[in-house]
Amino acid sequence: MSEEFELDTNDLTRRMDGAMGALKTEFASLRTGRASASMLEPVMVEAYGSKTPINQVGTVNVPEPRMVTINVWDKSMVGAVEKAIMNSGLGINPQTNGTIVMLPIPELNQERRTELTRVAAQYAEHARVAIRNLRRDGMDSIKKAKANGLSEDDQKIWEAEVQEMTDSYIKQIDGALENKQSEIMQV
Repeated sequence: MSEEFELDTNDLTRRMDGAMGALKTEFASLRTGRASASMLEPVMVEAYGSKTPINQVGTVNVPEPRMVTINVWDKSMVGAVEKAIMNSGLGINPQTNGTIVMLPIPELNQERRTELTRVAAQYAEHARVAIRNLRRDGMDSIKKAKANGLSEDDQKIWEAEVQEMTDSYIKQIDGALENKQSEIMQV
């Protein structure tokens, strides 16, 4: 009478992995006092009538630990790249030499480090909320299956599996946050 219920755990895992990937991307954009090409990933340049990632208007290099350079391919785009960096909130003042935009990375002071740890905590909380929303989606599909004849024992087994996945991802988020915060606070 009742059909065999099978929760798509692969889909749930894929979506939770997506939330973790988004968190890692956001963490990479937080600067830690060391130069990194990934810190420019969220910067969008107004290029040719649309917002374009900075790595699509020039080559991003890290020639030394405290310097990022962008070799802008189109000379007319240099001003737009500078403006995008200044408006990005990274706290970096670009210097231009022809088509090369240089970004000297200043030493972080204690106040800025503390502020960055708070931002990292916000990013982690957004990821936790995303994971909890996915947990809710999984639990909702289990409840629908219960209404369609899923046994109470099977319901408990599936709910326990979804909760275990959720706990695992929340633990990963907490670990990633702890690592990022210690990296930021490292002088």
